[in-house]
Amino acid sequence: MKTITIIQPWATLIAIGEKRFETRSWPTKHRGEIAIHAGKKIDKKACESEPIRSTLATHGYTANNLPTGAVVALCNLSDCLSITNCGGKIYGVDAESLRYEIDSIPEIKGNELAFGWYETGRFAWEMTEVQRLTTPIQAKGQQGLWNWDYEGQGGTGDA
Repeated sequence: MKTITIIQPWATLIAIGEKRFETRSWPTKHRGEIAIHAGKKIDKKACESEPIRSTLATHGYTANNLPTGAVVALCNLSDCLSITNCGGKIYGVDAESLRYEIDSIPEIKGNELAFGWYETGRFAWEMTEVQRLTTPIQAKGQQGLWNWDYEGQGGTGDA
């Protein structure tokens, strides 16, 4: 299964359904199942900033109890959007076709803006159908998209 390693608290924000987009400097053509792996690093300063601190607290998390070095969620990578700033509003444009109707572009707003790096030229990977793992599965992370053999880790399905 394709997997992406994300440092904390952002991996957990995706796992608990509070972060819909993972922002990256590079696009991906991958669509479909993807595992969210929490890296070993925790950005404690980010954990103490609002709205991250209060969002984590609502779900019982602090910088001191976030899972690390483990797969924390399975989800569907449904789209990869190119970030654009239009009239002071942030939008995600289909990164492959770059063709769109202005009324159909998703505006990125609210806490989502605080949970990612939305600068023109970056990319927002849209995560849907998120399933948080009640027990994170320990795994060694890697950079970029990598394959995780979760059958051997107590998971189901193909790698």
